[in-house]
Amino acid sequence: MKSMFLVCILGGFLFINCVEQNPTSKFDQLNLEETTIEAIQTGYANGDFTVKDIVEAYLGRIQDIDVNGPGLNSIIQVNPDAIAIAEALDAELASGNSRGPMHGIPVILKDNIDTHDQMNTTGGATALANSKPLQDSFIVKKLRENGAVIIAKANLSEWANFHSSFSSSGWSAVGGQTHNPYDLSRNPCGSSAGSGASVSANLGMVAIGTETNGSIVCPSNNNGVVGIKPTVGLLSRSGIIPISHTQDTPGPMTRTLRDGAIALGAMVGVDEADEKSVASEGRFETDYTQFLNADGLDDKRIAIFTQPLGQHFRVDSVFNDAVEYLKSQGATVIEIDRISTENIGGDSFQVLLYEFKDGLNKYFASLGPNAPVKNVGELWEQTMNDPTEMRYFDHDLIKQAQELGDLNSKEYTDALARLVKYSRAEGMDRVMDEHNLDAIIAPTGGIAWKTDLTNGDRFGVFSSSPAAWAGYPSITVPMGTLDGMPLGISFFGRAWSEPVLIEIAYSYEQGTRKRVAPKFLNPKN
Repeated sequence: MKSMFLVCILGGFLFINCVEQNPTSKFDQLNLEETTIEAIQTGYANGDFTVKDIVEAYLGRIQDIDVNGPGLNSIIQVNPDAIAIAEALDAELASGNSRGPMHGIPVILKDNIDTHDQMNTTGGATALANSKPLQDSFIVKKLRENGAVIIAKANLSEWANFHSSFSSSGWSAVGGQTHNPYDLSRNPCGSSAGSGASVSANLGMVAIGTETNGSIVCPSNNNGVVGIKPTVGLLSRSGIIPISHTQDTPGPMTRTLRDGAIALGAMVGVDEADEKSVASEGRFETDYTQFLNADGLDDKRIAIFTQPLGQHFRVDSVFNDAVEYLKSQGATVIEIDRISTENIGGDSFQVLLYEFKDGLNKYFASLGPNAPVKNVGELWEQTMNDPTEMRYFDHDLIKQAQELGDLNSKEYTDALARLVKYSRAEGMDRVMDEHNLDAIIAPTGGIAWKTDLTNGDRFGVFSSSPAAWAGYPSITVPMGTLDGMPLGISFFGRAWSEPVLIEIAYSYEQGTRKRVAPKFLNPKN
């Protein structure tokens, strides 16, 4: 007997809350845990299963893990059209037409990425609880063109974690608190918390996150997955609820780097609606798997960024083991203690505040005359008077942004000029030129902390800022575990250097194979 999937409506949101389950799930019958895109495509080619089988299996998995069972709470909405989309893709396969490696692959989107379908795009905020964008975001159009099945929207830190003086990663007023699949009492980190937790828990094949500073790589670290934060502009940001035009980028989160490379290639393309995307012309690849070189560490020059070290000796120990492996594979490894010649954290924060206001106002306008909120001032008023929104956090950053001027303000232009200069020419580019580097490495983060809605996050080890401030690429892959919790290692470098970073990171990933599937300790249900 096949499982029956019923979509239930609750408070305006679409969930799977009514499912007739089998004693043995279709997900288990098809042996899908820790499977890969390549294995799924082989199964389609051999007739072992259909796209509909795969989509049904993952929808059942969401019900069993996210809603029931451990109660991961990583999914805000499921796509009520997912089965129909799968059936259409099956018909294409039956006629001999495959759209490529993403054909029939279940994808979970962070819920700040627009879809023009029956799902809402909420940003986790009650102000957008029933918001339906007028079109797909550019990267969603690309995913659909390549045959991906958007099966769900992932919970996130509200407004991509740029809302309050302190907050808990993975909490939103719409979705509540997402939990870490390794230990549900611990935090999934970053605004792409639901993306990281869901793909780690095998609720989908690929998740798409977004990062301004750390929100792809940190949840990848805490949830034991691969995260690719591309050069700003490699992937379009149009149709994504923004924080910063200067630093924002979407990127894939997967259980293997090969799957991440496949997903990355499916989303590239010049989008005239995003001026930074125009700069990617001639710099992107539609197939990044060509750079998956198992010997990619040989003769590479790599620098350790030492600032994140010394905060936790056991994290340092795991990282030192990773460094020794890099050396054993022919890499030359040196140390650098700083990247920028100036402290530009404050400049980045000012840029984010100004661009948050400007970007949100433009995003609200894109929703048309029926937009549920028209501007940041209106958003602040709605948020301040909403008891669900104000239960834990003050949302003070929304107020701070509203009180600023426009992008012609001297405070903004000065901060932006300093940020660009000291993160790039006097930062990453200078260091890499001086030392003739292929990449810089650091521990991606520390051990996942206990979730605390009273006091908020405790990040500890953190290495994402140099690449984030510059808008340059960073890739994190699993590095090992500490007391059963995952740790990642980051490889970052020059603008548009995704090919060499993929080569280096893949060589490390394949030689060490540190990914461990989660065990869902301390379940919520």
